[in-house]
Amino acid sequence: MKKYFSLVVISTIILAACGTKDPQAQLEALKAERSALDVKIQELEAQLAQNGGIEVKSKEVLTTTMSPTVFRHYIDVQGVVDAESQAAVQPQMPGVVTKIYVAEGQTVSKGQLLGETDNSVMSAQLNALQPQLTLATDVFNRQKRLWDQKIGSELQFLQAKTNKEAIEKQISAIQEQINMTKITAPIAGVIDHVGAKIGQYAAPGMPDPAFRVINSSKMKVKAEFAESYAPTVKSGDEVELYFPDINETIQSRTSYVARFINPMTRTFIVESNISGDGNKYRPNMVAVLKVVDYKNDTAFVLPINALLSSGNETYVYKVGKKDNKKIAVKTVITTGKTYSGMAEITSGLSSGDEVITTGQFNIVDGSVIK
Repeated sequence: MKKYFSLVVISTIILAACGTKDPQAQLEALKAERSALDVKIQELEAQLAQNGGIEVKSKEVLTTTMSPTVFRHYIDVQGVVDAESQAAVQPQMPGVVTKIYVAEGQTVSKGQLLGETDNSVMSAQLNALQPQLTLATDVFNRQKRLWDQKIGSELQFLQAKTNKEAIEKQISAIQEQINMTKITAPIAGVIDHVGAKIGQYAAPGMPDPAFRVINSSKMKVKAEFAESYAPTVKSGDEVELYFPDINETIQSRTSYVARFINPMTRTFIVESNISGDGNKYRPNMVAVLKVVDYKNDTAFVLPINALLSSGNETYVYKVGKKDNKKIAVKTVITTGKTYSGMAEITSGLSSGDEVITTGQFNIVDGSVIK
């Protein structure tokens, strides 16, 4: 209480001195205040020393322990799903669609009849030629029997033969034309689209195919890579195929790498087969083709945001010990490749090192940590 009273008295004297314009009085008052504060500081320090010294509050951090792991760097290019076997089917001969035998979603076999266009004129021509062929065949057979018996002239026999063969060729040509009005499946698969409509005109080269057949047993992802990747990407490289629409990733390898560079786009084609159930995927579905262009099986890896830099120096904080307390130890490192927020550490760390990955911005070298 005496010391408290002394401080009050001194403060009162100082306030009084500050009210005067005498510099000497103000100086003496400030010196008195300083002496009183120094005494109080010494007393508090002595009390803390008796209680074990000044306690430094530790900083809370998160850490990760270094151990060798696989690090991969990818080249990411967006592509599309493509069916190895798909066909846009059009009639070979233009005409009005008269019959449709299949529906969308139906499974068909190779050569199965899908639809027909109008062949009534050709059918009528064929029907008209049938009696003529019957007569020509009968005449030829009679002439042949006579000629075999050396009766009649050779000219009559040859005329009968020629007439019969000519009619047969006409019938064969008309039958071929009729066959061209029949639309068949060139491959086995599933009817994905029916563009043909009964009564509508269909012809080769129309933008909307009469039928589309897809065989989903063999699907692949196709992407165009920039010319700069030509020395890097090779057939058989490891690949991750990511399908964002269904949020699925599968492992594969490049099955085809084109040798041709497109002169217009300066790109080349890379393909990778899709393994597993092809029914999950649809032609032209978006896919990301990730080609592994670098791999380290025994790498130390850290999040990029765990790294700090100063000038040309990159460093992290490791966990160390001093006076039985954990402290942050600044450690200079070198980095290799980075991908998807992770960095490869090529030097500066060893297996078992505990590295601070969260809270590193609130500490300095030597900070006590928890």
